[in-house]
Amino acid sequence: MTDRQYEPGDAELEVLTVLWDEGPCTVRQVMQYLHDAGRHVAYTTVLTFLTRLEQKDLVSSDKASIAYVYRAAVTRNRIRQFRLKALVSQLYDGEPGPLVLQLMKTQKFSKEEIAELHKLIKELNAKAE
Repeated sequence: MTDRQYEPGDAELEVLTVLWDEGPCTVRQVMQYLHDAGRHVAYTTVLTFLTRLEQKDLVSSDKASIAYVYRAAVTRNRIRQFRLKALVSQLYDGEPGPLVLQLMKTQKFSKEEIAELHKLIKELNAKAE
């Protein structure tokens, strides 16, 4: 898969999120989940998004019955990795350190997350020695 394939638009990402959260769905089910979340889109619009996602190899479909069933073909983590890599490239000249520092300075972290950060820093220090 090329990096370009991992570039779902914002609306496509909403549809993909439904498949990650709910599992395999028909077009109508995806539309209903989006409606329940306050995003009112037409059946044909959801079908268009799913078709585009399938063309990008981000979604696969089971066409065995009358209503096609769509499922995510890529993990949420893979999309996160790609989008984060693109963000670091676009905003931080490919250097992840400034992004991490910016997040640490401007965001709130739970005690568990801080403990995990300390653990990761210790591991990185050990590797650097």
